[in-house]
Amino acid sequence: MTIQEILNTTKHRPWEIPTERWKFYQEWNNAIFLHYEVDLTELKKFVPDELEIDLFEGKPWISVVAFTMEKIRPKNLPSFPPISDFDEINIRTYVKSNNKTGVFFLSIEGGKSLSCKIARGISELPYRFSNIMRTDKKYQSKNSEYNDRLEIEFRLKSELKRKTELDKWLTERYALFQDTNDSINEFEIHHLEWPINEVDIQKLELDYPRFKKLIGENPSKTHYSKGVKVIAWGKNKKEKTGYNN
Repeated sequence: MTIQEILNTTKHRPWEIPTERWKFYQEWNNAIFLHYEVDLTELKKFVPDELEIDLFEGKPWISVVAFTMEKIRPKNLPSFPPISDFDEINIRTYVKSNNKTGVFFLSIEGGKSLSCKIARGISELPYRFSNIMRTDKKYQSKNSEYNDRLEIEFRLKSELKRKTELDKWLTERYALFQDTNDSINEFEIHHLEWPINEVDIQKLELDYPRFKKLIGENPSKTHYSKGVKVIAWGKNKKEKTGYNN
């Protein structure tokens, strides 16, 4: 499907697509989702006051998402695989702001040091380098600075024919929010609905000391997706003074 066809497919979106010109293209491929229902009081320690934590049936969630970023590029330039293609792990929660529901990143790791530096410089998202290795059925990551470690072995199962409301709530998000010293950065994105498969997690070892009170080795829900093609708009900085969520 072409970029224009993706942009023209909007019925699944909760709000209108941005009218401004988009700035970046990227692909989020072969994604494993580990979803955790978490404690609200503990989660509030990691989310800025300017953002409202989104709840599903009164409960907050965190997701660990391990995938491969591919073909990321500015609108009018080709991708450059040594930089544009890398494995990524992010830990995100779900927030609301200005009548939009999106995700807020607690952590983002990339498997290439230079790619992390460039992404952090452009977006201000908290990218950091970790040693990441993956195959079709395995995903491993280690970060010695933070003592973070993740190992997943899995078996792919059938595609979901009917998604539950929770499936959609956890995956269909079209805004990203990031906290900086003086502003909340907002990013609009667009893609088709995530195709979702069931997945059998055969081995899971997860240790993120900073988040040990939030996430462990027994996710509440899991997903796998072959991925989506993503169109992204530029950073929208909103000063914290007078911020209205």
